[in-house]
Amino acid sequence: MAQKSPATDRESVTTGRNSALPRRGFLHSVGGALAATALAGAGSTVSADDDAFETVELDPGEDKLVTLEDGETLENVLYDCSAEGARMTIAAHATDWTIRNVGIKGEFDVGQPDAAFGISDVGGGTSTIENVYLGDGAVFGTEATGETGFWVAPDHDGHIDFHNVNVQGFPDNGVYASAPAGAGDGTIHIDECYAANNYVSNFRIGSAGSAVTNSSVHVDDGEYGGRGVWVWSPGECAVDNCDLDVGQHNYAIHAGANGAATTVSVTDTEYSTGFHGGTTEVAGSSIELASDVGTDPDPVIPAGVPESAEEAARGD
Repeated sequence: MAQKSPATDRESVTTGRNSALPRRGFLHSVGGALAATALAGAGSTVSADDDAFETVELDPGEDKLVTLEDGETLENVLYDCSAEGARMTIAAHATDWTIRNVGIKGEFDVGQPDAAFGISDVGGGTSTIENVYLGDGAVFGTEATGETGFWVAPDHDGHIDFHNVNVQGFPDNGVYASAPAGAGDGTIHIDECYAANNYVSNFRIGSAGSAVTNSSVHVDDGEYGGRGVWVWSPGECAVDNCDLDVGQHNYAIHAGANGAATTVSVTDTEYSTGFHGGTTEVAGSSIELASDVGTDPDPVIPAGVPESAEEAARGD
């Protein structure tokens, strides 16, 4: 597939998703049309017995939906999507929920617009995603049919912590968390996470107070050659203690989009310069590079980030 121009990178396609909840809006209400697992009762937990983990194997062509409500926890589960046409979505549009020790195994091969995780904290609380593996990716598809790793809905008005997350190979962003900026304005903190070879961008934020810290981005696949960190308006957002190596494929740090400016504060970070110097500021945006920022990234997987679905589900 021909590489799209990273200078424009589908901004016309993604613009609408930052002001409304279009194609992924169904995650709030879909049920009967998909195979769904609903967690019953506030504060309830789905987990495995005897410190093992549960394996849920999807059938060919199965599209599973797992939903969380207020205060619920999903943990110690491996979802095996290796069968042809199998995929799933974990949807949490509630408050104070937790997704922990979850692995999704198998490349999504359907090639339809969707997300593996559709999430938001809509009660002003704090929700958590930790020790999650989403590293087997999805087929590239076409411009309009790319899958997203993590999609944060515009009405997110609380806070979500991402910790020890591994997301790779998604054609419509790895962590797509810019939509709440200027909408619900909920914050995002991506900490000790790893993203590789996601197209459009690997980490994407925009709400004031959001940050990417202690994390790595590695891009060595031209077809999936997205930005390292893309910060939308209004910001201000922060990037701290990160290694962002996207080689010659795209910008390591991109500030601003669609005629709106933002500010990015970058500290103690190494970034690649192979693509037009590695950074870009559009629409009057500002990237503030501290004196401890360099250009020799080493994008190793941070300690504690699971490197397989099994490792994540075990909680290693």
